[in-house]
Amino acid sequence: MAAVSSASESGDPGGRHPPERRLLLLGGAQAGKTSTANTILGDEVFDAGTETTHSNVGQTEIYGRRVTVVDTPQWAVPGNLEDNAEADENHNAVAESNSGPQPPPSLDSEGPCMGAILCPPGPHAILLVVSVTQPFSETQRRAAEDQLGALGGGTWRYSMVLFTGVDKLAKGTFIEEHIANTGEALQWLVERCGSRYHAFDNTRKDSEDNTQVPELMEKVEEMITDNQGWYFEVNELILLEEEQARRALEEERMRMEEHARQREQMIGGPPRELRVLLLGWKGVGKSSVGNSILGRRDFESGQETELCLRRQALVSGRRVTVVDTPGWDWFSVRRTPKRIRQESQRGAALLRPGPHTLLLVLPVVSSLTARKRRTLLAHMEALFGERACLHTMVLFSCGDWLGRTPIEEHIQRGGRELHRLLEYCGNYYHVLDSKTPGKDSRSISDLLDKIEEMIRENGDEAFLPIQSEWLSEESSQSSDNTEPEDDCRGCQLQ
Repeated sequence: MAAVSSASESGDPGGRHPPERRLLLLGGAQAGKTSTANTILGDEVFDAGTETTHSNVGQTEIYGRRVTVVDTPQWAVPGNLEDNAEADENHNAVAESNSGPQPPPSLDSEGPCMGAILCPPGPHAILLVVSVTQPFSETQRRAAEDQLGALGGGTWRYSMVLFTGVDKLAKGTFIEEHIANTGEALQWLVERCGSRYHAFDNTRKDSEDNTQVPELMEKVEEMITDNQGWYFEVNELILLEEEQARRALEEERMRMEEHARQREQMIGGPPRELRVLLLGWKGVGKSSVGNSILGRRDFESGQETELCLRRQALVSGRRVTVVDTPGWDWFSVRRTPKRIRQESQRGAALLRPGPHTLLLVLPVVSSLTARKRRTLLAHMEALFGERACLHTMVLFSCGDWLGRTPIEEHIQRGGRELHRLLEYCGNYYHVLDSKTPGKDSRSISDLLDKIEEMIRENGDEAFLPIQSEWLSEESSQSSDNTEPEDDCRGCQLQ
């Protein structure tokens, strides 16, 4: 989308002064965008010694005309073409060019639309900064194409290639020779920009005979004339999407900073203790999950659990206490023996003053019907009360059965009943491959992070308090090889 540029842009209704010119600089890593912006502005307006993570704007006057220059973060580089082909052999080259995977940007990065916003109502020239000291590959060409595509249609007629580092070219080598010798990718870029290009030596910006900036502005004027005075204006819908993405990145950045602050508070202090109660049907792999969390075979898997068993280990800097419990009936609370129901409650009592998380183990190979879901929730509420939902997380076991299928896709296919179960748990879930305890430390660390996140979300209700009816003289039947002084009363997360 474009709008016509007129003398009224300068704020002078009579048109006595030339209108301003707005330049948007785009480029990859180490292309020299910031130094180029400073050269155009004639001063060290931007810090060229650090990576640009947010778009910045500067202004100057050149021959009595106000010039606005916007420096932007480096553009994202798409994945390698060969890697993309190996990842999906069914995609042809055209599909890869149009929809190749983009690596996730850093949390502080932003798209080119934000730069366009800073030079309203839009840039007259989009300068694609390319350093002659770096190879310009097909990957870089696709990055440039994706960057301009993010701005919307019609960008190429406002674009010009600006070469930097020309002082590094061999003596007597002209920029035209460099373009011809570099390869098809660079030649494509120059041709796509209507063969508009300019060369900068940013080391000459303070010399008296420096004519490179006036020459650049002359080429910008020629391009504006060719475009009949029009400038590029970003589509409002794209601007809205960019703003939403920026807000999402900012929220994620703040969440990660808060998470880092929470983790820093643990450094140097006593190990943080997390208390976990394993619950679920018979035969769903609770004991194997417990072994995976603790990183060793403390629970006897492969046979039915009759009594609660408590074990502890130091995992990822936290003291983790896990209690394994006997399994429930799949279809009815009444069909679960009273002794088993009491044993589940005694398992919670072993985690005094109360468990932080009730891990509801659900095998990924099992379909969840309405009756099964109602039975699970009936067990939870009958044994632990209505507030149990605040402390419950679904733990998908047998994660190796998923293969390369993401757990989110499995959930999407799981149907309404699985979605309703996850809603009951506040959408807290995790997946584990419990075949090889101690082999997937990253996944276990992520699980503990989610438990700590749940604890923070619960605030004053950080754990599920033990109820007096859960305790009885028969609780001594529960198996626990930890000494009384090693119990959970010293918990750091109360």
